[in-house]
Amino acid sequence: MMIGMNTEACDPAELAALHEIFASRPDAAPAAGWEAVRAFEAQHGIVLPEPYRTFVAEVCDGLPDGPPYYGLLPLAETPSDWGEGRPERLLAEPFPLTAAWLWDEDEDEGGDETAFEARTDAVFDHGSLLLGTDGCGMYWHLVVTGPQRGHVWQIAGEGAMPFGPASPDAPMPGAPGFAGWVAHWAQGRDWFPDA
Repeated sequence: MMIGMNTEACDPAELAALHEIFASRPDAAPAAGWEAVRAFEAQHGIVLPEPYRTFVAEVCDGLPDGPPYYGLLPLAETPSDWGEGRPERLLAEPFPLTAAWLWDEDEDEGGDETAFEARTDAVFDHGSLLLGTDGCGMYWHLVVTGPQRGHVWQIAGEGAMPFGPASPDAPMPGAPGFAGWVAHWAQGRDWFPDA
């Protein structure tokens, strides 16, 4: 976990910034409330990371016009293009990555297609909550369990990478975590500044 990112206690400044961003959006969904958040957590055997947890309970539970491009999903939903027949989402299982992985580079190595598919399925379905999609199979996930808890990742057909690594030469630099990801979007900045 990165220094300065607290996923256990909600930073009042982060919550105030999130409230300000979403208060100006008339189509923001009402907050889910603490009862709904606790029921979701009990159903999945997790505790959501802060500030997302308090944000959904007290500020907003979805926004049709972003972030991401096709909107911020309500707590318990998946995007319409998520697909039928996908493996069960196991939020209590640890998210399996700690660094970016471009699986197109690994696909042909080893020749064990079943093991490769199990590993990629785990990236899509273990330890993360879907925040939304930018379309074309690009999904934004908030990691809820494992070493990357609280970080936002983009997971697509080509691979997975975190938003907000501290390194300025990272593909998606910015402040890590849900609040940093939302602030980046609200400022109108590109996800991939060098693309």
